[in-house]
Amino acid sequence: MTQKKKYVLVGTGGRAEFFYAAIATDFRDTSELLAFCDTNQTRLDHANKRLTDKYDYHAVNTYKAEQFDEMIAKEKPDSVIVTSVDRTHHTYIIRAMELGCDVITEKPMTVDEKKCQEIIDAVERTGKNVRVTFNYRYAPHHTKARELIEKGTIGKVNSVHFEWLLNTQHGADYFRRWHRNKNNSGGLLVHKSTHHFDLVNFWIGSQPDTVFAFGDLLFYGKENAEERGETKFYDRATGHPNATEDPFALHMDSNENLKAMYLDAEHEDGYRRDQSVFGDGINIEDTMGVMVRYKNNAILTYSLNAYLPWEGYRIAFNGTKGRIEMEIVEQSYVNSGGEKSQEGALKGKRIIVYPMFGAPYNVEVEEGVGGHGGGDPVLLNDIFGTPVEDKFNRAANHVDGARSILTGIAANKSIQTGLAVKVDELVKFRRD
Repeated sequence: MTQKKKYVLVGTGGRAEFFYAAIATDFRDTSELLAFCDTNQTRLDHANKRLTDKYDYHAVNTYKAEQFDEMIAKEKPDSVIVTSVDRTHHTYIIRAMELGCDVITEKPMTVDEKKCQEIIDAVERTGKNVRVTFNYRYAPHHTKARELIEKGTIGKVNSVHFEWLLNTQHGADYFRRWHRNKNNSGGLLVHKSTHHFDLVNFWIGSQPDTVFAFGDLLFYGKENAEERGETKFYDRATGHPNATEDPFALHMDSNENLKAMYLDAEHEDGYRRDQSVFGDGINIEDTMGVMVRYKNNAILTYSLNAYLPWEGYRIAFNGTKGRIEMEIVEQSYVNSGGEKSQEGALKGKRIIVYPMFGAPYNVEVEEGVGGHGGGDPVLLNDIFGTPVEDKFNRAANHVDGARSILTGIAANKSIQTGLAVKVDELVKFRRD
């Protein structure tokens, strides 16, 4: 019998259940969860309650953040799962490796080039492995796009146009919580677009060279709302009369999981999950345009808007032998507000190939089941189950994690300076 791999998890907020639920259900035979770690004991206790009540798993030991080293020493895990606030990822990734553990980290791997360099150096220093959970790579339609490009369906890809739409439910959610502070999340060009920039790297088999970007806060925030004539404001939605009829408001007291995870935990750290998207203090962009030149000379034009009527994306690959168009409509969601399998689930998809001198045709793609276009279950099996040989090499390491966030980090710098940014000047993968 194969020995179970042992895991601990740090950061028991909204993304944590994706991982601990998988261990507690589908992968009990191959994996074992030993402990949770967090800054907030109420949230730790809630995660344990979910484990026992919803998944019929045993309660695990809990440790506060300052007991991280103690947890590693006592539990002796093989790997640490990192699902904390983005700006703290590097702290736990690096310390886990220094203490002899491999790491599985939620994306983005980190939020700026300094922290990224520290992770790269720690991998080289310790020889441990960092796995970045890019679930979108595993969605059948994304894998199909790579397959079409790889076999030369449209020749050499010279340009990609990528338009991503976040709607007024999911997109707005980034402006209610800790993501609204760029210091915490790197902004959407790092936190959200890391998925998208990784996909482009994955699809065209290259890496970013030069990045130029514009971005601004043009819809959310108090000043924008005032310009549109809004007069009824509030600091947080739960319990405030001005939020009663606001379609952008999140009422945590009406959602059992959000109430237990956040509202009931506020007394420990003051974190409020339901801030107004039209309040002060938001310093991330909601409207972004990016141009990227890749090392193989391909050009990406990228657009992200976080307040649109539907959720999904349109992508076009232009090659020397034709064009591929892909349109995906996704299920919108509020993080931790419902079942994990519905997060980013497909509502519709279409891939069309336009040969240079032939009739266009639709490409059939298998139906993915589960969150993020069907990518979630495949990723989880790859991590916790028995991986199968993958000719597409979808498993992402720290180099993949770095190359995706460096596009967003470079874009943030370009927005600040008005200048193009050379990605190779941000970090070095091997120090002399």
